[in-house]
Amino acid sequence: MKKLGEIYSSRIESALEEFYDRYSHLPSLYSPTQYILSLGGKRIRPALVLMAAESFGGSIDKAIDAALAIEVFHNFTLVHDDIMDHASMRRGRETVHKRWDENTAILSGDVMMIQAYELFEHYDKKTFKAVIKVFNSVARYVCEGQQMDMDFEKESDVTMARYLRMIELKTAVLLGGALAIGAIVADASAKDVDNLYDFGRYVGIAFQLRDDYLDTYGDASTFGKRIGGDIVEGKKTFLHIYTKDHCENIAEFDKAYAIEDEEERIERVRELFTAKGADVAICAEIERFTSKALKCVERMPFSGDIKERYRQLAMALGGRTK
Repeated sequence: MKKLGEIYSSRIESALEEFYDRYSHLPSLYSPTQYILSLGGKRIRPALVLMAAESFGGSIDKAIDAALAIEVFHNFTLVHDDIMDHASMRRGRETVHKRWDENTAILSGDVMMIQAYELFEHYDKKTFKAVIKVFNSVARYVCEGQQMDMDFEKESDVTMARYLRMIELKTAVLLGGALAIGAIVADASAKDVDNLYDFGRYVGIAFQLRDDYLDTYGDASTFGKRIGGDIVEGKKTFLHIYTKDHCENIAEFDKAYAIEDEEERIERVRELFTAKGADVAICAEIERFTSKALKCVERMPFSGDIKERYRQLAMALGGRTK
């Protein structure tokens, strides 16, 4: 299957070029926004908007502003996340606050949120009201998920239920929201919008769990970043929480994470994950959420060919290797 972002790539990139041209009058504010958007990425979220709209008979031309709004919002969150995480690199390039400064990054991020709302203004009153309702709830959920993630850094114990809720809010709801908004633009029924939103949520959770798995068990040449980074940072991922919950001797768990040499620490913690069955458990959870997404597909009012696109999307995101 051709990657989702590639299917709509030319339309998304040309629309972004037009978008940049609208904001060339104040480079000190808008150059950072163009910079973060030009770093690329998979463009999954705007592609989902376009895919959903087309699935319900809508046009790409009508849906493109909503797609851009979702992509602009997503990149806004990245600008602010990088500040909070003190990150110096994003997609192999300097982060906005490193290339400019934190004040500029904060303000440029703020204006990106406003730009997203402005893009939605191009729709008629009925459509605007419906998409904004979804967008506002999704935007708030993403903030809640980010706060939970930061809270976890200061907590010694995080339950699996809270972790799954965090990745649902921080990552999955935006995928669901993108699909729902695309469906709304194409005048889909409320029932179909809700079903597509759920499909995106389930796929998004599987997507993030697969990312957790690959961070420890993936191939660095295809994963795109260092293997074991979550272990080095002590992040409370599914693997971390499951293993800690299944350790009869917590001292063994703490000792593994206390190893000073990073490569040795990664290897020892990975061995502990495997010994406690965390690798098997996370794969089963990925399968569970992928299966929930596939059940949503069966409820979609689409032809067989369109349903197959959604099935392949669920398998590609839940079972991806990079």
